[in-house]
Amino acid sequence: MKVTLSALDTYESSFTPLVVIELAQDVKEETKEWLKNRIIAKKKDGDNNDDFLTMAECQFIIKHELENLRAKDEKMIPGYPQAKLYPGKSLLRRLLTSGIVIQVFPLHDNEALKKLEDTWYTRLALKYQPIDNIRGYFGETIALYFGFLEYFTFALIPMAVIGLPYYLFVWEDYDKYVIFASFNLIWSTVILEVWKRGCANMTYRWGTLVMKRQFEEPRPGFHGVLGVNSITGREEPLYPSYKRQLRIYLVSLPFVCLCLYFSLYVMMIYFDMEIWALGLHENSGSEWTSVLLYVPSIIYAIVIEIMNRLYRYAAEFLTSWENHRLESAYQNHLILKVLVFNFLNCFASLFYIAFVLKDMKLLRQSLATLLITSQILNQIVESLLPYWLQRKHGVRVKRKVQALKADIDTTLYEQVILEKEMGTYMGTFDDYLELFLQFGYVSLFSCVYPLAAAFAVLNNFTEVNSDALKMCRVFKRPFSEPSASIGVWQLAFETMSVISVVTNCALIGMSPQVNAVFPESKTDLILIVVAVEHALLALKFILAFAIPDKPRHIQVKLARLEFESLEALKQQQMKLAAENLKEESRVSGKEKET
Repeated sequence: MKVTLSALDTYESSFTPLVVIELAQDVKEETKEWLKNRIIAKKKDGDNNDDFLTMAECQFIIKHELENLRAKDEKMIPGYPQAKLYPGKSLLRRLLTSGIVIQVFPLHDNEALKKLEDTWYTRLALKYQPIDNIRGYFGETIALYFGFLEYFTFALIPMAVIGLPYYLFVWEDYDKYVIFASFNLIWSTVILEVWKRGCANMTYRWGTLVMKRQFEEPRPGFHGVLGVNSITGREEPLYPSYKRQLRIYLVSLPFVCLCLYFSLYVMMIYFDMEIWALGLHENSGSEWTSVLLYVPSIIYAIVIEIMNRLYRYAAEFLTSWENHRLESAYQNHLILKVLVFNFLNCFASLFYIAFVLKDMKLLRQSLATLLITSQILNQIVESLLPYWLQRKHGVRVKRKVQALKADIDTTLYEQVILEKEMGTYMGTFDDYLELFLQFGYVSLFSCVYPLAAAFAVLNNFTEVNSDALKMCRVFKRPFSEPSASIGVWQLAFETMSVISVVTNCALIGMSPQVNAVFPESKTDLILIVVAVEHALLALKFILAFAIPDKPRHIQVKLARLEFESLEALKQQQMKLAAENLKEESRVSGKEKET
């Protein structure tokens, strides 16, 4: 959309822009008029709620209304006969795919953003984040991510403190690692259960703890024949579930399996490189060949990051093509696809080294290289590089605005031009995925490399500030999304902690010290390891059951709220019944008089 100063200057001084819809430069006037009328037609009369709703909530409502603009009787977009429409098609999605609308994004509130930055990341100090302020500006979903990042970082500190002396003093003494591994397993359970309680406290305070998902509206990308929902009675697209299942099992599943096979093939190439580097070092024994021993792991870590990102694009395309009705279902299927691939891609080589090659020295080296390399790459790709590019773009925009030499205030014009070129924040998916993989590196092989937690803590302290920077200065302001929890990621972290029980028990059972206790009967050793593993899993599930997901005072408040709601409904029903009885008595009295 070609923005002009005159257009911006005609706005009233009291007007606060919330959302920008950028159109292509050559959009026809009849298309603009049609789109404007369709948007205005959705607007409802109401009171001024400036003090009731935050700016983020207002922007979320606008996004919701735009996404639920659907074609009715239109066969095409006015002025664009090639852009076909059918009943139920999302208008915004069609306008975006046709190139008529370039993008839709909410504007930053510069004054509120400056206040948030001052209390968040501009002053480097060890302090709690202003989670409630983050929620007020960015919404619950992003606030929950930063809350979880902060909580997870502090929860890692005990593991880092305990792991450091193990690394320094008892490196090869595996029987002492039983204590460390047992603590790790209890720790991983307790921190996840305690997080549920903290999350419940936050979301109750924000009013999103008891969100109802069963009546969630169709996602914008969902398409089908326009019909009537039998439950809600609303008009919406309908799509047979068997078609979706066919797409999942006949296309998506084979594709995922093919990608997993390719990942394993790349892993075997990595081991060939390790053998080559080791052979070269043994033949020469020089200092540069000792450095060369780390090169295969570094190259493999970079290849893993590239493969993860390429697969992510393919997984998004496939999940969108599956045509899920609800956004929550779309996210669950996308997360499942990505987690399976990322888990195999990142951890398959470590499992192979641990349980096939049984080379603990190589396992420590590979784990350290993968963890540190992935952390450095994520910091560069996600924050430093985008921030540097954005600073360069900001300088060019300021020069362009100054060259206009306009007599009017160009602040809004400069803001729109600057923000429309910013990168788009794609959601918390990649951020949670990074923490999930980090949790795997720390918990799966803790008895082999106890220093992993210390590296994770150091990374996360910088991650808090770099993520805050990218949210405020690198990316466009994202639309806020209400959330009751971190969703399916909670299940993903719990699953990882269960796998870590099995992994650590197996590693301890393979140690020379434990094997020396059972020099003749390996069967007894296996039975004891399995028994210990089952006992630890039982303890894990007992702890999960014993620690309530919601604090007692929250449970009482929710029960009271439900009771008051039922009482109010009962009073309303009684009042309605009394009015009906009164009306019937009045009608009966009139009949008697006649």
